[in-house]
Amino acid sequence: MKLKKQVTVCGAAIFCVAVFSLYLMLDRVQHDPTRHQSGGNFPRSQISVLQNRIEQLEQLLEENHEIISHIKDSVLELTAHTEGQPALPHHTPNGSWVLPPESRPSFLSVSPQDCQFALGGKGQSPDLQMMAVYSLLPFDNQDGGVWKQGFDITYEPNEWDMEPLQVFVVPHSHNDPGWIKTFDKYYYDQTQHILNSMVLKMQEDPRRRFIWSEISFFSKWWDNISAQKRAAVRRLVGNGQLEMVTGGWVMPDEANSHYFAMIDQLIEGHQWLEKNIGVTPRSGWAVDPFGYSSTMPYLLKRSNLTGMLIQRVHYAIKKHFAATQNLEFMWRQTWDPDASTDIFCHMMPFYSYDVPHTCGPDPKICCQFDFKRLPGGRINCPWKVPPRAITDANVAERAQLLLDQYRKKSKLYRSKVLLVPLGDDFRYDKPQEWDAQFLNYQRIFDFLNSQPNLHVQAQFGTLSDYFDALYKKVGIVPGMRPPGFPVLTGDFFSYADREDHYWTGYFTSRPFYKSLDRVLEAHLRGAEILFSLALAHARRTGTDGRYPVSDYALLSNARRNLGLFQHHDAITGTAKEAVAVDYGSRLLHSLTNLKRVIINAAHYLVLWDKNTYHHDPAAPFLGMDDMRASQDSLPEKTVVKLGALPRFLVVFNPLEQERLSVVPVLVDSLHTHVLSEEGQPLPCQLSAHWGSATNVVPDVYQVSVLARLPALGLRVLQLHKSFGRPTLASSVRLYLHGRDLPVHQQEAVPLHVFPAAANDFCLENQHLRACFSGRSGLLQSIRQAGEEQEQRVSSEFLVYGTRTSKDKSGAYLFLPDGEAKPYIPKDPPVVRVTEGPLFSEVASYYQHVQIMVRLYNVPGVEGLSLEVTCLVDIRDHTNKELALRFSTDIESDDTFFTDLNGFQIQPRRYQRKLPLQANFYPMPTMAYIQDLRSRLTLHTAQALGVSSLASGQLEVVLDRRLMQDDNRGLGQGLKDNKRTCNRFRLLLERRSTANKSSGFFSKLASMFKALGFPGARTGSPEVQDGRPVSFPSLLSHLTSMHLNAEALVLPMAQEKPSPPALRSFLPLSTTLPCDFHILNLRTLQAEDDSLPSAEAALILHRKGFDCSLEAKNLGFNCTTSQGRLALGSLFQGLELGSLQPTSLTLMYPLGAAPNSTSIHLDPMEIATFRIRLV
Repeated sequence: MKLKKQVTVCGAAIFCVAVFSLYLMLDRVQHDPTRHQSGGNFPRSQISVLQNRIEQLEQLLEENHEIISHIKDSVLELTAHTEGQPALPHHTPNGSWVLPPESRPSFLSVSPQDCQFALGGKGQSPDLQMMAVYSLLPFDNQDGGVWKQGFDITYEPNEWDMEPLQVFVVPHSHNDPGWIKTFDKYYYDQTQHILNSMVLKMQEDPRRRFIWSEISFFSKWWDNISAQKRAAVRRLVGNGQLEMVTGGWVMPDEANSHYFAMIDQLIEGHQWLEKNIGVTPRSGWAVDPFGYSSTMPYLLKRSNLTGMLIQRVHYAIKKHFAATQNLEFMWRQTWDPDASTDIFCHMMPFYSYDVPHTCGPDPKICCQFDFKRLPGGRINCPWKVPPRAITDANVAERAQLLLDQYRKKSKLYRSKVLLVPLGDDFRYDKPQEWDAQFLNYQRIFDFLNSQPNLHVQAQFGTLSDYFDALYKKVGIVPGMRPPGFPVLTGDFFSYADREDHYWTGYFTSRPFYKSLDRVLEAHLRGAEILFSLALAHARRTGTDGRYPVSDYALLSNARRNLGLFQHHDAITGTAKEAVAVDYGSRLLHSLTNLKRVIINAAHYLVLWDKNTYHHDPAAPFLGMDDMRASQDSLPEKTVVKLGALPRFLVVFNPLEQERLSVVPVLVDSLHTHVLSEEGQPLPCQLSAHWGSATNVVPDVYQVSVLARLPALGLRVLQLHKSFGRPTLASSVRLYLHGRDLPVHQQEAVPLHVFPAAANDFCLENQHLRACFSGRSGLLQSIRQAGEEQEQRVSSEFLVYGTRTSKDKSGAYLFLPDGEAKPYIPKDPPVVRVTEGPLFSEVASYYQHVQIMVRLYNVPGVEGLSLEVTCLVDIRDHTNKELALRFSTDIESDDTFFTDLNGFQIQPRRYQRKLPLQANFYPMPTMAYIQDLRSRLTLHTAQALGVSSLASGQLEVVLDRRLMQDDNRGLGQGLKDNKRTCNRFRLLLERRSTANKSSGFFSKLASMFKALGFPGARTGSPEVQDGRPVSFPSLLSHLTSMHLNAEALVLPMAQEKPSPPALRSFLPLSTTLPCDFHILNLRTLQAEDDSLPSAEAALILHRKGFDCSLEAKNLGFNCTTSQGRLALGSLFQGLELGSLQPTSLTLMYPLGAAPNSTSIHLDPMEIATFRIRLV
């Protein structure tokens, strides 16, 4: 043991010397007196010398990094076998709790090359950058005549003489998988009839075309049709008459959805199509999401799609792009250095995707060519001029009228190929409509095509027919950039369809279900990974005959229910109340099933002797961590009952990194000890279990255990009822603020009741000191260890009202009646302050919201940020929205940053020329503000709307209750609010460049800046050669993961006199680089789709990160590897039988299977591998 200590000390010393020498080397490069030029303005004679120096420096950096890596590996080997338990906390004389230093070292070892990515400086500037476009536009909403939001379009009659206009009319039917009716009701009332008629009517004329996108509906229909009809569908797809566009399970919302679920529903749809029809989608179709994220083009591109279409974009942007012929562009990721993410995108120019707004600029004319509206039908044209059936007598006049619209529309685009969608919501549900549209349009086409002097070729087409004709016309192969077309970066939030009607309310609408969505997502990912590992181990040991492979059907059903909820009227909170209940019931059903899958896999994996495994559905070996009474209720944690015998707990860590976490367990005994599986006592904190502000739940206690949890692993713990030394109890102070309230307490937890309000007070751990207002109980400031000054981070609740005019806020729209007003509760809050060895917290109970701020007194990620929980109940509000605002001294000016789908960060700018509601954006996982000194990040466990309306501010809308419809088709307000728990983490980070002696990475960043590299700027906003781009720090990524992938606690279902021998399960044989994320390990279906195959999809994401923020005390060994990962030796006890890189959704193999099992990923890339674990 002494020798090991000596080697460790020696290794650490070498490590320090290596780092220090590297530091000095950088220092010397920086202060070289010959380098007096600044900003890269070098004389030519010095450029080659400078290049040599850079190359030498890169080589030295690499060599030093390799030395450090070897030392790191040696230290890891020494410490891995002497893990040690977290040390027990103790009281100091001044009354505070202290946690002894960690028993094993942890360090951060990041390759300098891995830091260069965030510095940027590569790649060409885009032609269109959306933040710049926003700054440029006046948003003046001038009346454009017949095209109200546009302008008058003119053309010369002979413009097409040399190159005829090629028109593709694309029939489509937009089928919402739930909105006004439930998914099933829509299917039975309309969708099945649309698809049945489609098979019949398409076969009548080979010139007919149709596109379909929602595989959720298509698969349900497929299950109910004959083999003969299936064969007809395959023929229609095969001959190009029917195209499956996008091919996802749904057409997902792009604001609130998380990238795990976006990918999962895309895989579900694509796998279904490949298995049942043998088709691979080529083009994306998204006519109805309310704004567009740049994550979607990335996912489509990586799925091998070559073109995509969007529609709901702010009317001012449409007008600007139409005027400059930029409605078609190559959409590129902001961080892309080499144009590998480019995908061709077509933006529709007009108000809607319905027929009146798709043939051309004049809806009054276009409506006359929607032949479902012929006189005598159920719908007509609001412009009071009805369509007329096409006859020989009128075809010339009608065709000329329509051609005029086609020509005007084509003037908005760069090519002489024109796309004209023909459809609307749930269209073509009756055979008569098929006849009316197809027969009348065919007569028009026949006439146009027979008149050479008109210089037009018109026909029905699919979306890919249009893209193919366009590519052919400009002389490129699909996927390449057409000459002369612009490159665009950025996204299309927030959306307004007219006037100041911004669709920013749905970023928060029905937050209860937005939260449930993410809970289900975390469970699905955990269940997928554990099921895949358990099945692989069972097959390897020959015990798969006993394993419940029927769990695969539960996984499949959960994928589809989660996928369904990504629909743009589901997660958005914009469906009818009864439909929301249907979605909620599906989510809860799958959540319960996934807990079963996790329990069965965990049971198998922790058994010493796998031959003793017995699956009994009636009596599961492990219990669930919590239960929900109904689809709209919050979870109730399971209370573990203790007796004479020890009770085992299995704790699952869904993260691919080891974590040191405080694990809460409810027990029925005051005298509880927690031991590791080896029998070592673990640090615990005993707390009361509060039922309300002043009432303790009798005979229930919360024991919080500090445990080190293996990456993706299962840790076995023992609960003992013990009458020996008591568990370390927390102490509680309760401030009643002058209110006469009865208080019920437990003797075990010291409670001091104060009738008045408190003075201001602070909580602290070894990393942070957080101070609170005694009157409100709300956070006021944060001070980081080593800092002299506190950073003001004051919090307050605010209320937005809605307008008194005709247009009011609803499920979609946010139309406030001015700036937010302070939330004024009826009574002052009850403030409860708990202090203990492992965590301390402040809970403030207001009439409509309870806010709890918790500070963990633990080393590592959980102790470096504040946990903030808001329990919101605004069911007695009328037309009010409740927001939480943080105000700081951070000089963020008008810039803030929000994530897109948990995948990437998009800088935002507060636009004073736009109304308040236009400045809100979706926040699926995080938002931050920053200046040259610090960054404040609000991490969230559920998607909500966020903004920064003044410098140093960050505010999030928690819930909204609105009594009326907002005239977007829903026909209801938002009156079905629930008690909703919103969970956050608040992370304050220091920029290493803010401190002159801060060391290595600041040296590196400032060196690159001095050498004239673009993008070495660290201020706000971050702009790299015209591309706004920003990244979270590694700590920020990890904080988000901790918040979104909570450890699951599975108690043994009942006491057993002689329980089977259990051991912790550690699936990974090596530590994953901490910029790698295992997005999923998804077992693929067998021929029988309810059973698993021997293959799985391993989906990896390498995260981009910012090195300029300090990263200390992460609590585990965080290393990066320049994107290299050895998959062959990743899973302990399993071998890699096969490895095939594929496109994102497994539709295409990417090259031959490699000989090596080592892979490489560039930063930000997501890669899928088809693997077989044996």
